[in-house]
Amino acid sequence: MSALPDTMLAAYLPGGSRTESRTVPVPAPGHGQVLLKVRASTICGSDLRAIYREHLGSGPEAYQGVVGGHEPCGEVVAVGPGCTATVVGDRRVVYHISGCGLCDECCRGYPVGCLSPRRAAYGWQRDGGHAEYLLAEEKDLLPLPDSLTYLDGACVACGFGTAYEALRRADVSGGDTVLITGLGPVGLAAGLLARALGVPLVVGTDVSAERRAQARALGAVHHAVEAGELAVLLGDGACVSVDCSGNGAGQLTAVRHTRRWGRAVMVGEGGTLTLDVSPDLIHRQVTLIGSWVTSVHLMRELLQNLDRWGLHPECVVTDRFPLTEVDTAYKTADSGRGGKVAIVTDEAGA
Repeated sequence: MSALPDTMLAAYLPGGSRTESRTVPVPAPGHGQVLLKVRASTICGSDLRAIYREHLGSGPEAYQGVVGGHEPCGEVVAVGPGCTATVVGDRRVVYHISGCGLCDECCRGYPVGCLSPRRAAYGWQRDGGHAEYLLAEEKDLLPLPDSLTYLDGACVACGFGTAYEALRRADVSGGDTVLITGLGPVGLAAGLLARALGVPLVVGTDVSAERRAQARALGAVHHAVEAGELAVLLGDGACVSVDCSGNGAGQLTAVRHTRRWGRAVMVGEGGTLTLDVSPDLIHRQVTLIGSWVTSVHLMRELLQNLDRWGLHPECVVTDRFPLTEVDTAYKTADSGRGGKVAIVTDEAGA
């Protein structure tokens, strides 16, 4: 392999709906660390909501002015001392939160909920994937099956992983019907995965006619309709509802169109949900579940299942841009008109 360059292009998110590109040194891997050549780095709704438009939050979980992008996938180009499971040339997906590995949440396989001050999310508290190279901890990497592209892997890192966790938490099976509120990239992922799991009826709803049309075109749902049409399709409600809208109205729609003894999963970040608890939950015996990202274990399981199913997550990507056009990429993602937006290299499909 040729020698690595001394510098690289990297993109930062200063707030105010702006991006900033800089030339910075290429990092060298230390003990237990791996250097990836980033092949694909997709844009998440939380990047837009909490960093790109304005820097929300405070304390250790707030954005720390690092290289943006928490959904990267790439090729290993250098390995630090102490690494035991990675060699140059490996294709890797990054689990995008690096936890302490010792607390109760990490031991459960959920670094996203790490209780230690050492918790650092890529693209939030440590440099992320909107750069030519990414320095990662070996423990945060998962193998990308040969059948999946780098862009598939980037779409798994947060979007498809989050959707899969929600469906698994609700114990979805082929005997269920599923309602998805919000047909953005995570909602599309939830629909595609529900269908792969054998669900006979997947219904989606979104206020955007364009997103409803995209969901139908992808085959992510059997029906994509306005909220007012759900009762006709679902009758007493869906066995499982998954809210991916992050909007109070969408969340309420999900709960109220969950059948008696059904399960409603809240995935979309944000929104204020106001319930009349007795009729909406208690009297209908509805189980309400909060699901945050995914575990390392289920992300590994998902990658294996995608390989087995022949399902390519990159199908939800509607717009691809090179790193040099990161500002256009973010403006496109912020418009909310399409599906997933990705920053890619020429080799992303390899």
